[in-house]
Amino acid sequence: MKLKAIYSALLVAASFSPFFSNSAFASDSLRVATFNVSMDATNHTPKGKQVKSDALVNALKANHQQIKNIAEIIQRVRPDIILLNEFDYIPKEQGIEYFNQHYLNVGQQKQAAINYPYSYIAPVNTGLATEFDLDNDGKKNGVMGDAQGFGFFEGHYGMAILSKYPIDFDKVRTLQTFKYKDMPNAQMPVMPKTGENWYNAQEWQALRLSSKSFWDLPINVNDKTIHVIASHPTPPVFDGEEDRNGKRNHDEVRLIADYVSNAKYIYDDKGEKGGLKTYSRFVILGDLNAAPEGDKARTNTTDQLLKNPLINAHFVPKSKGAKEQYAVPYAQNYSANWQARVDYVLPSNYGLKVKDGGVFWPTKTSNEYRLIKDRNASSDHRLVWLDLIVE
Repeated sequence: MKLKAIYSALLVAASFSPFFSNSAFASDSLRVATFNVSMDATNHTPKGKQVKSDALVNALKANHQQIKNIAEIIQRVRPDIILLNEFDYIPKEQGIEYFNQHYLNVGQQKQAAINYPYSYIAPVNTGLATEFDLDNDGKKNGVMGDAQGFGFFEGHYGMAILSKYPIDFDKVRTLQTFKYKDMPNAQMPVMPKTGENWYNAQEWQALRLSSKSFWDLPINVNDKTIHVIASHPTPPVFDGEEDRNGKRNHDEVRLIADYVSNAKYIYDDKGEKGGLKTYSRFVILGDLNAAPEGDKARTNTTDQLLKNPLINAHFVPKSKGAKEQYAVPYAQNYSANWQARVDYVLPSNYGLKVKDGGVFWPTKTSNEYRLIKDRNASSDHRLVWLDLIVE
């Protein structure tokens, strides 16, 4: 009998055998996570004080307990790949590498240290000054509401990736400079009283879509490429009746859906056209600031991903802690302490199979509850993870 026929026979036998599961033929298992760590400058600046770009640098050097708790959470979950949202864009040696070396490489509360030999950071649009009055408050402040993305300084609320597997840096794609106007049928907010466009023609020509950035990082997992699709859309609040942030959030999430669908209108920061090629393995990561249920629900936004045939959204990570704390049935799926599911790990339907997952939200009787007991313990978000079989 030929080898191919023998292999086929084994597969058939495996499907009927209680001792021989199909997972035995899967070559790799991978734990992937997203965590909005709230390690931005505002979190490390006393109220009433000026927010400065070195706040995170100083907090890291101070062996800050809140940061140690964040490291302990990561050490307890032990993801192979993790996206950190709200990690300010600062020099690697002062930021992500320092965090890796002085916090993650050090066992926290008797946890085993963890090391990530590969990391990625890049510029973001938050705090990137413009010459416009984008929030239409009659003032041109350059930053904050008048920046490309809300922030007190360039690089505020940045992102970082940590990985145990090699990142193919030569093939990384970023869409930081992609213009909002270049998305077909983009949602232009209008003035509630007059119906005029919120942004004038000059502003619309200059405005970028991503409030932070959009990354496609090809990561080599034992000779198989997995594209990590990372972003952090703007919160759909802090605006008015015009819903400019809500509309932008919708279209930032739409960019993710269009990218994995290989939409031809897309271009990256190097000028390369199109999105992800068909039959690519990918995992969408990030605090997407969009909830599929509850009083903060924006289903028109979340359905773009959760009902997308290219995306496996059937497995919903959950926790016992949130279920214990809140009465509604879907509370177990919350990923933020302000009662919403907004942080996502969404794999492709092709080449990846979900094995398990969860949200790090311990119950009040757990020793680990101290890590999330309030806003100052770690973050207002929880770490969300999936275990994936790389097929």
